[in-house]
Amino acid sequence: MTPEHVAHDMRVSYGHPRITPDHVMAWERGAAAPSGPELTALAGVLWCSPGELIGRPRTLREHRIARGLAPEDVARVVGHELHAYLHMEETDTWRGTDRQSAALAHLLGLRLPDLVTVTGRDARLGDLLRSAVMNRWQAHVRQVSKLVPLERHFLESALRALHQDYQGHMAATLSRGGGRSDAGDLARDFLDRIVDHFWTRVQAAPPGNR
Repeated sequence: MTPEHVAHDMRVSYGHPRITPDHVMAWERGAAAPSGPELTALAGVLWCSPGELIGRPRTLREHRIARGLAPEDVARVVGHELHAYLHMEETDTWRGTDRQSAALAHLLGLRLPDLVTVTGRDARLGDLLRSAVMNRWQAHVRQVSKLVPLERHFLESALRALHQDYQGHMAATLSRGGGRSDAGDLARDFLDRIVDHFWTRVQAAPPGNR
């Protein structure tokens, strides 16, 4: 199907009169994103589910759509007014208690990394992890545990391993000329992707240790 065909079917069959081929091409390039109703209509035109179009959901809205849930369903289960919940989706800022967060995770089938992301804790976790690997990781265990509910002994093991990995990169950097080497690039990349490295450690652990 061409962008013209897709836009035509969305206008005629799904009641989106303002959709043009330019919209469709912008979605394909990733330059823009369809709204919830537009995504549902697009999936109908392409004979697939909204979740298939999203791929790996990242935002609260994407997780909800991938589960085929209406905003009203989520708001009711987690105990938020609909307008308040919609504002959280629009701004990517979750405002919920621990109980509400647990209800959200259960309803949307969120893994722990996904829950941390949709509740807006990724940036804070990244800051703590970078500080932990660059300084004394032991001093950051308690703060990290407030963001990530893991057993303490496993959390300590993960932070220790990350610290050793980063210090290994730094040692290689110093031995090759003060940061102007590939080792220096690896150290910077490690810090940039510290949250991903943390979850890799978490997911590689035996289930009983999490």
